Amino acid sequence: MSTTSDQPRHEARHEAQPESSPVKQGFAAGTTVAAAVILGVAGVISVLQGIAAIAADELFVTGLEYTYAFDVTGWGWVHLIVGALVVVTAFALLTGATWARIAAVTLAGLSIIANFLWLPYYPLWAILVIALDIVVIWAIATWDSREI
Repeated sequence: MSTTSDQPRHEARHEAQPESSPVKQGFAAGTTVAAAVILGVAGVISVLQGIAAIAADELFVTGLEYTYAFDVTGWGWVHLIVGALVVVTAFALLTGATWARIAAVTLAGLSIIANFLWLPYYPLWAILVIALDIVVIWAIATWDSREI
């Protein structure tokens, strides 16, 4: 005869999964919002940079010959278009669109390349945007959407 203590308890085998703490969920959500805001700021800076280059290319002083030398007005259009796409992606990231994460990392990467090539024209501004883009890529890449 078996007693009830000899029978396996099914309830004990199914331990409850530990839930994510509210602090962890809040941090994940905060990181995403911060990445979207920083991405938006970097996009607006790129748009302004592009407008400045298109409107008055005398504003930018070039030094010695640069391997990646292009027309400043052409670079202005590149920055304007990339910046506008980055701003749209930042808003989509704030709304939680799935495609926005991939687009944000891709556009931030393209922005890093464009600003690296822009270094001889306006080095401090380019370094600022590169730094912002690196922070955005880090924040989006480390965000776990399952935690929200």
